[in-house]
Amino acid sequence: MPDDTLIHDPYGGMPRLLEIMRRLRDPDTGCPWDIEQDFDTIAPYTIEEAYEVADAIARSDWDDLEGELGDLLLQTVYHTQMGTEAGHFSFDSVVRAISDKMVARHPHVFGDESRDKSAEQQTADWEKIKAAERAGKEQTRTLDGVAVGLPALTRAVKLQKRAARVGFDWPDTGHVIDKIIEEAGELVEARETMTQTQVEDEFGDLLFVVANLARHLDIDPEAALRGTNAKFTRRFAAVEDALKVKGKSPADSDLAEMDALWDQVKRAEKKGTDYNAD
Repeated sequence: MPDDTLIHDPYGGMPRLLEIMRRLRDPDTGCPWDIEQDFDTIAPYTIEEAYEVADAIARSDWDDLEGELGDLLLQTVYHTQMGTEAGHFSFDSVVRAISDKMVARHPHVFGDESRDKSAEQQTADWEKIKAAERAGKEQTRTLDGVAVGLPALTRAVKLQKRAARVGFDWPDTGHVIDKIIEEAGELVEARETMTQTQVEDEFGDLLFVVANLARHLDIDPEAALRGTNAKFTRRFAAVEDALKVKGKSPADSDLAEMDALWDQVKRAEKKGTDYNAD
């Protein structure tokens, strides 16, 4: 029988969590589900947990954030255990690599450089260091190293920022808005004359330019869309509440009625009051 002392020690810290994961993945005595997993199957959970961390922060729910950070930490432990089993890397090597990176990227804190620099200068220095790191990895093209797994809008902005650093950028927002109008027109045309694949391509072009506008306006498009999603959810719930007062549900209503209620909810929000369906 294995010694479970560390497993059940509430003060076992990081060694306890690492041992728990090692035991879960043990091919003879571990959990069948955990044993079957690999990097590809766990990656979606890692992304999901990161979003749940962001959600807890957005809600200022610090108790929930504590739990979500633990869930996210578990994902790192999961991947490093699989890396250890495959001989790729270990938890210790991952910790060593990120520690080395942070020291190298902050010479003004851990080295001889002066801390007397603006945030803009620090950002420029950071980018020079990262560019040197990419060159060391033979990532020599401007857009190399922008993670494919990022949310599409976020990746679009990162790609555009990289291109802008070498001068490939619209000079002002007016040109970007003109391009949005152009792409919207092409999408309308595509809808009437092209295949579904071509329509999808034109729609992607439009979203890409909208992301570019967000960058020029110094807006995070993912955050902006999350805010709009929350607003839509809130307003539609108010419409449902108004219908419920009438003894109806959205399925019992029609677009005209729901649209009228939607406008009432919007007006109430703009006045800074709660919509009263009574």
